[in-house]
Amino acid sequence: MNPSDFKTSEGAAAAVPENSAPIRWGEKRYHSLDFELRDRFGEKVYKITLNGGMTCPNRDGKISTGGCIFCSARGSGDFAGSAAHTITEQLAEGKRDLLSKRPVHSYIAYFQAFTNTYGPVDYLEQIFTEAIEDPEVKVLSIATRPDCLDSDVLDLLGRLNRRKPVWVELGLQTIHPKTARFIRRGYELDVFDNAVRNLRALGIEVIVHVILYLPGETEEMMFDTIDYLNHADIQGIKLQLLHVLRDTDLARVYETEPFHTPDMEEYIRMTCRCIARLRSDIVIHRLTGDGPKDLLIAPLWTGAKRTVLNRLHQHMKENDIWQGKEYHG
Repeated sequence: MNPSDFKTSEGAAAAVPENSAPIRWGEKRYHSLDFELRDRFGEKVYKITLNGGMTCPNRDGKISTGGCIFCSARGSGDFAGSAAHTITEQLAEGKRDLLSKRPVHSYIAYFQAFTNTYGPVDYLEQIFTEAIEDPEVKVLSIATRPDCLDSDVLDLLGRLNRRKPVWVELGLQTIHPKTARFIRRGYELDVFDNAVRNLRALGIEVIVHVILYLPGETEEMMFDTIDYLNHADIQGIKLQLLHVLRDTDLARVYETEPFHTPDMEEYIRMTCRCIARLRSDIVIHRLTGDGPKDLLIAPLWTGAKRTVLNRLHQHMKENDIWQGKEYHG
């Protein structure tokens, strides 16, 4: 997707707007994932989180053994299925849970836990193919690291993308080297840049994870990351507030040297400023997160996800903010 061909709420192609009036993406003032999926598939599409039984080179010793400083033992798969079950079984379990609440016909198969291209290619092909062979699965979404996309993995993803849309989610978090070292990300920025180029050459959509309020980062540093991504060939973004979770190295830092965590109003103001700076064709997949309540230390208010989103939407309306308002190319 290019900045010149994103969809309006009427579904017609439109140019990137002048900064004089908000674009309407349904009822929102930003390009939400829900709007994008309804526009593409004509109905609401629900995500089922899957566990392929992966590990991570930042845990198994290839890069490090401690993982990223904020990562829990569940490896970002806090809401994923059980690796003891097959992918088909996990999809069936996810469908049963969703269908108990609402009628659903279309799904995203989301491989979430740990690094989901870090394994033998034959095994990756097996589990990814098992997911997309489900006729109700519309999209295959894979969370991974940009340093785990070797040529044979890229070849596999390219072949799968010719069957059904493949999205690859990359955990960038920040562009700043000092912060990247603190969080033990384990790769340099040019590795991310190369991964984006390689994926886009295959027509694969790229979604980037960004964490706001990493220790030591100022507002301008957070804006720098948004501005950098505005000039990258990415199609989606997830904005996430830093969560301090029990039994992580970040929690130990927080206990001994407490760092700033924003209250709800501060986070909403900052997130809205990021949205205003963000290129208008980039699909926003997440604006907040609700870490597992049994692990969450701070900020505790993030557990009220619906309240946070409602307040964010209200703040955007009250202050006449919309995605791309402050983007100047």
